[in-house]
Order: sequence, then structure tokens, then C-alpha cells
Amino acid sequence: MAKQLKIKLIKSTIGVKPLHSKNVKALGLRKINQTVEHPDNPQIRGMIEKVKHLVEVEEV
Repeated sequence: MAKQLKIKLIKSTIGVKPLHSKNVKALGLRKINQTVEHPDNPQIRGMIEKVKHLVEVEEV
């Protein structure tokens, strides 16, 4: 079974660059403290890297 990443939005997207806001939305996050799970792949890792100051990541 492939590894999963648990991604939690810990900071608001108000006032951040539009690209960062779009990355957060593409990850499926809308509200602060919301958590989503995604497969661990280079595409998701790249999106997380762009918004690492807004999210918290945990390997499942």
C-alpha cells in the first residue's frame, strides 16, 4: 500500500500570494484546522513545498 500524507491547514490564506491560495484549494483545504489525506507523490510534495508555511504535514 502506498504511503499517505495527512495535511492540515494551520494558517489563513488571507493576504498570501494568489498562487499559494490556489495551491491550498487544490489540496482540498478550505478551513483552518481542516485535515485531508493525499497519496505521497512528487506532485503533492511540490504543492506542499509551495505552502509549507501554511500547512502541517504528517506521514500516515
